[in-house]
Amino acid sequence: MAPGVDLLVQFFPSFAKIVLAATGLAIIFGIMGVINLAHGEFIMVGAYATTLAYNGALGALPLVPVDPIGVLPGAVQLPAAMLTGVLVTALFGLVVERTVISGAVPNWIAERTIGRPVVKPMYDRLLDSMVATWGISLIMVQLVRNLYGNSLNGIGIPFGQFSYGNGLSISTYKLVLAGVAALVLLLLYVVFVRTDYGMRARATIQNEGMAKSLGVDTERTYMATFALGSGLAGLTGALYAPLQTIVPGMGGGFLVEAFVAVVVGGASVVVGTLLAGGLLGFVYALFANVWGTFAGRIMLLVVAILVIRFVPQGLSSLVERIRDRWAEVS
Repeated sequence: MAPGVDLLVQFFPSFAKIVLAATGLAIIFGIMGVINLAHGEFIMVGAYATTLAYNGALGALPLVPVDPIGVLPGAVQLPAAMLTGVLVTALFGLVVERTVISGAVPNWIAERTIGRPVVKPMYDRLLDSMVATWGISLIMVQLVRNLYGNSLNGIGIPFGQFSYGNGLSISTYKLVLAGVAALVLLLLYVVFVRTDYGMRARATIQNEGMAKSLGVDTERTYMATFALGSGLAGLTGALYAPLQTIVPGMGGGFLVEAFVAVVVGGASVVVGTLLAGGLLGFVYALFANVWGTFAGRIMLLVVAILVIRFVPQGLSSLVERIRDRWAEVS
């Protein structure tokens, strides 16, 4: 077996995990200026909701006479459970945004009781958002542990194994996730370039005040952005529920890769995440394949330090420079 083939096979799962873990965080930070330290716990919510739905927990809810997942054909039960995980996490993110990040709910109550708002929105307040979301993450982990114990019964890994020579094999599902990650980036590109929401989001990033003066409802844009980022975190948790041990602290395993990818990628959500996923996925696969996962994680941090030192605006800024120079030459 050629070393390059083995490295390529190991690259795809690394690329998938980094891209899927980073997209939600990158969107929320890039558009809202909010650093969500509870991002790993949002991923955990997606994994828990998917696992509980797949194991029949929806049938135990009030006013639900039968388990809606259990009555579906077997081939679509896992996708339906994953969709449930995404929707639950997006809804949870919407609640967090309305109550903590924007302060809309407490301000609505305060204006009707004492006549004035009491909470300032956390948009573009990096330190405040870090502290607030860190507190949310601690609450979420302990709450899930109290409700469901130290672990849940997991979901079996679908699709079996992919053999690629000399007795080596890898889960086919891990390779499928690389395709899903690429599809997510493509869909995000379409969303940000071809939709009204994308236009409003890009206008808000460029100049929030000007966007407001042109009629853009920036508050609604922020609300949709946080729900989208949370839903993508839930998608990551849902997709990795069959591969991970479902425990309250599982989100921490995704948070490091997500933050490193955002730092390395830079401001552009799609281009930056794609470049960061490619570079970091290759670095992790190379070093983890030879020296183990610990060495792979250390090298991710080394790459992040080098990028901060030499390309502080991230890899996407290099693409912008090349594009600008090409435009000047043309």
